[in-house]
Amino acid sequence: MKARSNHKYPVVNESRLRVRYAETDQMGVVYHANHFIWFEVGRVELLRQLGFSYRDMERDDNCYIAVVDARCRYRAPAVYDDEVVVHTHIKNIRESVVHFGYELRRASDGALLAEGETTHIVINSNKETTTFPEKYLVALRAAMGRQAVGRKT
Repeated sequence: MKARSNHKYPVVNESRLRVRYAETDQMGVVYHANHFIWFEVGRVELLRQLGFSYRDMERDDNCYIAVVDARCRYRAPAVYDDEVVVHTHIKNIRESVVHFGYELRRASDGALLAEGETTHIVINSNKETTTFPEKYLVALRAAMGRQAVGRKT
């Protein structure tokens, strides 16, 4: 895992993984649903980079982020044993919604394999919509380069 910055998103997590044989289809190409699993790897590592984890959110604060929308645009195939770099950033954050963006690139040549995004709502253990606890909201906004502003009352 490695962090990097660019002009558009101040915090971008970079996670690397190697395509396993079991992740490929009969044609030797990564099965399309695995891209969403790799997005999750990037998302989990981005949160860890920001100083907390899904486990912390769930266990300590009764805060879950449920996927309500997931998209992927496939650009080039990945095959067995390719090293894939997952770039993950926060596209937008509101008190009860977070939107992540992803880019999958082949490590050997930098080829863009896929681009995607997921949108999540914040819920509690009763599956009721709620808001991020302030400490997470501050960290997520900072990762976007936005100042932490107080909640609207």
